[in-house]
Amino acid sequence: MKRGTGTVVHMFFNSLDGLESYMAVRILNPKYNKTMKTLKTLGLSIIAFAVFAAASISNDTDKNEKHDHVGDIVALAVQTDALSTLVAAVQAAGLVETLQSEGPFTVFAPTNEAFAALPEGTLESLLLEENREMLIQILTYHVVPGKVMSTDLSDGMSAETVQGSSITINLSNYGVTVDGASVVQADVEASNGVVHVIDAVILPQQETQSSY
Repeated sequence: MKRGTGTVVHMFFNSLDGLESYMAVRILNPKYNKTMKTLKTLGLSIIAFAVFAAASISNDTDKNEKHDHVGDIVALAVQTDALSTLVAAVQAAGLVETLQSEGPFTVFAPTNEAFAALPEGTLESLLLEENREMLIQILTYHVVPGKVMSTDLSDGMSAETVQGSSITINLSNYGVTVDGASVVQADVEASNGVVHVIDAVILPQQETQSSY
């Protein structure tokens, strides 16, 4: 039967009180008062340590459980309202399984507002089946192999994307930019990589020169 900490403490001190009464009656020795006080103090210290240790174990368990429940990059995006357009694009491009794989990947994820800022009709055109290859090229340009945290970035660095072209990262007093798009939220970790949310859709050079 499981007993709460309060019950155990109460029973402990009841036992000590009973023992103290018994000793006072059977052996009238003043030293026993001091001995019992010392014993109570020691008991309180042991109980306090036990409660602290139990709380520490509980906290560690909670942290481990939270870590175990961190989803992959796709699950993270699905749970983020501001990335719903990106999720739709990833589904249309058939990249869901890729971004659910072991990775790790670093994704520079454009917000819904970033997609909405594209020229009128661009997004709708990209989501069409006949433009799927173009959509794949654009989305994979937002993905870098490996897990690149913000602390790994340096001003002017280049990183080769899954698409094959390289993005340019710049650091300034105003923050981090990726091909000119600002990072608005960095280091959102997933089980298979990390997501950095950006405020614009970035395009590979050949796509920039193409018309939709």
